[in-house]
Amino acid sequence: MKLDFEYGQGFMSAQLPDSTDVFIPGETVPDPPCLPQDWDSLYRATLDSIRSPIGMPTLTQLAHKGSTVVFVIPDIVKGGNQPTSHRKVAIRACLDELYSVGVEKKDILLLFSNGLHPRATVPEMKTILGEELFSEFYPSGQITSHDSEDYDHLVDLGFTSHGDHVILNKYVYDADVAILIGHTQGNPYGGYSGGYKHCATGISHWRSISAHHVPQVMHRPDFVPVSTHSEMRNKFDQQGMFMEEKMGKKFFCCDAVLDTDSRQIEINSGWAKEMQPISWKMADKRTYVHWAEKKYDVVVFGMPTNFHYGNGMGTNPIQMMQALSAQVIRHKRVLADHCVFIVSSICDGWFHEERWPYLKELYEMFQHDSMNILPDMNRYGEYFATNEEYIRKYRFANAFHPFHGFSMMSCGHLAEEHTSAIYIVGAREPGIARGMGLKTRATFEEALEDAKKKFVGDSPNILALPQTFTTAAVHLCMKDPSQNSRTRDGAPAHPCGG
Repeated sequence: MKLDFEYGQGFMSAQLPDSTDVFIPGETVPDPPCLPQDWDSLYRATLDSIRSPIGMPTLTQLAHKGSTVVFVIPDIVKGGNQPTSHRKVAIRACLDELYSVGVEKKDILLLFSNGLHPRATVPEMKTILGEELFSEFYPSGQITSHDSEDYDHLVDLGFTSHGDHVILNKYVYDADVAILIGHTQGNPYGGYSGGYKHCATGISHWRSISAHHVPQVMHRPDFVPVSTHSEMRNKFDQQGMFMEEKMGKKFFCCDAVLDTDSRQIEINSGWAKEMQPISWKMADKRTYVHWAEKKYDVVVFGMPTNFHYGNGMGTNPIQMMQALSAQVIRHKRVLADHCVFIVSSICDGWFHEERWPYLKELYEMFQHDSMNILPDMNRYGEYFATNEEYIRKYRFANAFHPFHGFSMMSCGHLAEEHTSAIYIVGAREPGIARGMGLKTRATFEEALEDAKKKFVGDSPNILALPQTFTTAAVHLCMKDPSQNSRTRDGAPAHPCGG
């Protein structure tokens, strides 16, 4: 069969055996039905949710005239930007509730929770919020983006009982009411976005994030395959509840379970500790897809230049490794132990240094100084994280924070750890891929023939994943739960098999 896979700004074709299985999220196995997508229906559903919060009082009980309120809003990376996106609807519904009890517009702040991601640009703010909300709050200076290096607007909360150093955005700490607008969408880091993951990564500091986005957490056996019961998820919850303890208030969460097109399937509000497990029940039905009837020896997909973290993710070698490893984390349950990946990437040497100013230095360092595997780089984390020039570019030039690269590398090593080989096909600068320990071939067909000779034999089970990075991914599982290597909670497989 002939299939097209993402490659640069376009596609590369592959002629694969007719026995190849193809999986496309939301299409091969339909998502659970989404809510009606007209504004009025979504507004009513959201209002019903925030008026019946799980485990805590309503907004109208928490707020009153004179209350200060901060909305914590995910950045451009995930969540959808359609006119009826969860962010747009939920912010408006919450505002209407707050205004109904006398909260004044001047006492509201919209804060983007970018964490170590680039701080939101003005065009991104408009895209995320829509013209109406943007025009309502931007001219009066009531929209900003988290700055994890602005020590005038951070609060050092001390250390959790597990030794994690928690530093929190001061606007959130000082507010009478802190609202987290989140998305329960499949994520290789801890199972899902939203809930306590939102505050632990989005409005904190690199020292807080270094407690979980590092090898000693990400290379534990509970991290692969993806799980909501990993040590990483535990740390998100511990840090989030520690923030609540020190603030003297709970976050009011309004999270939407999203489908492949980022449409709302279900909306849950309330205290993250009690709301998360309820939200995950529906999200599991969309995200943990019990479909595979065999383990796969070869997985084939394509990598565009621009996706997820931004333009250049599919050409920057450190980001490429993270993207490859994310597929391991999500799909490990259906991969044979000797699995091989074959992936198209233009791999042309473009690092996009404005967005990732430090990654070329990281990559070149990896080629020297007795570096053999990516975790060998981890000892340089603080060296890069305190580099003043890289910090200035994060704060004032919409670049990623320099510590973010170490999260990428900690993840990137998992591709090497859990595959026999990874072939990059169509690389224009193949030496860059080889510098990351990847094999290179000109075409999919050449790579498959080489893999047959060296790793998987003449009749491998092949899984093709078109649209891997252009749709909201799922976590593939075996159709027969007893064949899953582990479940979400790390216990022996059970009928749910998640």
